[in-house]
Amino acid sequence: MNYYSFLDSRTLQDRLPKSNYKIGAYTKTKEERNKESAITLDKNFLRSCALRLASEGDYTEAIALLNQLIDSDQNAIDYNNRGLVFFQSGDHEQALRDYNTAIELNPHLATVYNNRANCYAADGDLIAALADYDQALDLHPHYVRAWINRGITLRDLGEYSAAIDNFETALLFGQLEANLWAELGRTCHLWGDWNLAIAYYYRSLAHISSFDSQDVSSYRLRLQLENWLEELMFGSKTDY
Repeated sequence: MNYYSFLDSRTLQDRLPKSNYKIGAYTKTKEERNKESAITLDKNFLRSCALRLASEGDYTEAIALLNQLIDSDQNAIDYNNRGLVFFQSGDHEQALRDYNTAIELNPHLATVYNNRANCYAADGDLIAALADYDQALDLHPHYVRAWINRGITLRDLGEYSAAIDNFETALLFGQLEANLWAELGRTCHLWGDWNLAIAYYYRSLAHISSFDSQDVSSYRLRLQLENWLEELMFGSKTDY
């Protein structure tokens, strides 16, 4: 299973603190409020375009749009999103710089810690990754993607029991259940409990089928599960 969740719309919707927003709003003229609203819409449009381009693999254009946003306003969300694009394009060093800047601007965005942790994990620094996943979950205890990534990292460290506890806790939130059953299966698989692994794998597949999901993430998860099942039943196969 891939550690890394790509640009998620929720990333673009995280909000910075809005101290005294209502008081300020009442003191502004209608023209000023309309102008600010138009600027906000324009920024959201640019972010949406960057999201679409990045999802299509056009990282250069996505970064160019995010550069425009950052040049006009030093916003933690835009640094986070540009970090995601750099990460997906393979430039982990620049991604880390952007995540660090995002945290300096706003240390309360759980998604940034999760994304920086993914970068650390990809570079093999699993201890630093765990620290950031912990921080993400301290800020947002129901952040299931961070629970999943944290569980995978614990598993990579050989902490199978802790990884299983992690995934089982995440199941309580009722989100991304197919992914969680898959990761439970993989953990049992690697730990040597193959019967339970098969049960979890098939439970994940059944969950995907019950929703008749045709999205890319479900398709990739199904392929991964089929790969793991083949590896378990017929011998080692290169994981992807």
